[in-house]
Amino acid sequence: MSQDTAPPKLRLDKWLWHARLFKTRGLAAQMVEGGKVRLNSRKINKPAQAVRSGDVLTVTLPGGVRVLRVLGLGTRRGPASEAQQLYEEIP
Repeated sequence: MSQDTAPPKLRLDKWLWHARLFKTRGLAAQMVEGGKVRLNSRKINKPAQAVRSGDVLTVTLPGGVRVLRVLGLGTRRGPASEAQQLYEEIP
């Protein structure tokens, strides 16, 4: 597969930070390493794991568990309204 046809992807810790689920990228990485994040039902412990549109993340937060479908990757950590466009909640 050539580089031009590869689906876009982003590091998991960076996506979690872009989506404003964690205040810092370092905290996002700690949560991934601590087993608090699942990607498509698989426990992930590497913050560099690639995330793509359509992936399903299960994130354990202090306030409870959130299940999210990745809709976009984002290019920056923007305001909350922009971050909310990156995912949808799955009930």
